[in-house]
Amino acid sequence: MPVAPGSFERLSDEELQVHMGIKTYGTFELTDAIRPSYDVQIAPRQGFRYDKYVDEASGATTPVIMAAATRPILLDTFLDLIDHLGNVVDVVLETSHHSNSHHEDLYREHIDVPVLKSILMEFEDVLINDGCTGIAVINPMKKQEVQLDEHKLLIAYGAPLDPFRETLIGADVYPDNKIRFITEAEHVHSSSERMYDRFLQLQTRLGVEDESSEDTAAW
Repeated sequence: MPVAPGSFERLSDEELQVHMGIKTYGTFELTDAIRPSYDVQIAPRQGFRYDKYVDEASGATTPVIMAAATRPILLDTFLDLIDHLGNVVDVVLETSHHSNSHHEDLYREHIDVPVLKSILMEFEDVLINDGCTGIAVINPMKKQEVQLDEHKLLIAYGAPLDPFRETLIGADVYPDNKIRFITEAEHVHSSSERMYDRFLQLQTRLGVEDESSEDTAAW
């Protein structure tokens, strides 16, 4: 079930299916979760760049690394990035299964990292291939966060960023100031009823709760 914005709506079913079936661009292998624009305004490739997040309410600025990693190494790299957050973390499971315009955040506090990583490996299929599922792992005390978002980008928030940089380079994901990501142009997400079922199973295993109605900050 592709969630198709813009020009995708003007494609025939055959054109859309052919486009969704393209899994590689050069040496970069996409997950099943997302595809670039039909005219490939931005060709997916591996690398990372530095960025910043500015809190609209407080104006506070947080340093960020944004990265794209090819499918075969994506989950392992995410798990390695999590290691820098400490032994006990909070988890936010993100879902847009019932909305194209925003996602809901499901929050779980205080989970041991080895337990978390075991669950994430069990649910690799939905984490990697569902374009309506994202996950963030947070250490509120360190004010750091690692995210595998719905676009399957890897995002690390909070200083110091050097450990995250070293892990990415160790996985052959190298700095590239000129890299552009699939989110910076038209793109299409993909999901299915099976992926939604797997998401619900993951939600249960993680023990997350819906706090979308509360004003909850990551830190």
